[in-house]
Amino acid sequence: MALADFLQQLDELAAAAATAFASAHDPAAVEAARVEFSGAKSGQLKTVQKQLGGVDKQDRRTAGMRFNEVKNQIDELHQAAVQRITSDPTEPLSRGGPYFDTTLPGKPHRVGHLHPITQSIEELKDLMGRLGFSVADGPEIEDEQHNFDSLNIPPEHPARDPLENFYLSTAQATGDGSLLLRSQTSTVQIRVMEKTPPPVRIISMGRVYRPDTADATHYPMFQQMEGLWIDKSVTMADLKTVLRLFATSYLGHDVHIRFRPSFFPFTEPSVEVDMSWGDDWIEFGGAGMVDPYVLESVGYDPEQVTGFAFGLGVERICMRRHSITDIREFYRNDIRFLHQF
Repeated sequence: MALADFLQQLDELAAAAATAFASAHDPAAVEAARVEFSGAKSGQLKTVQKQLGGVDKQDRRTAGMRFNEVKNQIDELHQAAVQRITSDPTEPLSRGGPYFDTTLPGKPHRVGHLHPITQSIEELKDLMGRLGFSVADGPEIEDEQHNFDSLNIPPEHPARDPLENFYLSTAQATGDGSLLLRSQTSTVQIRVMEKTPPPVRIISMGRVYRPDTADATHYPMFQQMEGLWIDKSVTMADLKTVLRLFATSYLGHDVHIRFRPSFFPFTEPSVEVDMSWGDDWIEFGGAGMVDPYVLESVGYDPEQVTGFAFGLGVERICMRRHSITDIREFYRNDIRFLHQF
């Protein structure tokens, strides 16, 4: 091949590459131009390089030098095109994609929110705070003294059966008895009364644990709100007033509650509290006047003070408020369900 013909091919190749890279306005076009001219297998430079062996021997040095110049020139054109797209704010690559329409609305960020049970707990704290109750906390791992003995639950009572509780360990060496996951937040009331002289007006919120079979209205772990009011001349009428104010404030003025006589070792007299649900009634807690034995166990004089206590399941009143029919929905972590609240 004559030197002039070879050099002409190189000049035409350089001009074509300059045009291709100049007209490339997105990463895909730049890459396509690079493959077309500098591709290792089928690029035009590779094709021309194969023809270098056909140039007259005395002209090969000149032809090779010109080939390297064109090769370097195409590499520079490629780098310049990449730099142009990267630095130019009007080019798609600098905006994070092959295409961006500034007239379209942006994609809103999905912001999380509190779980419906947590929302209910915070609202209940605020509601009961307006009724004069402060919040008290206690441990979820309890000893038998606070979970049973101080609440007037004797050793032979079926509520202490291992099949009815989550016992963790035995600490007889320390004299504390067995440890267990608390079965009620009444344990917090005992701890508060042990340290605080009357009057006492508190609520305790938190998880309690019972080995119940999970169904639409039961779960082995649930949230409970326990209330306690100890003072001079507290009566059952005060208990009924507080629970009615609570029910109408949280559930609405159209809700109805009723009291049924019942028995709890730590209250006397005791009642079950039911709330209306459609055409039926559902239990949402127990209540009653604090048993004198419980007052004596914490050092209170039952001749001087009286009081009431109540315990409500947070999940159940949350279900009633939002018309949820299955307590298990709260713990399935289904975003489609939780996103509604």
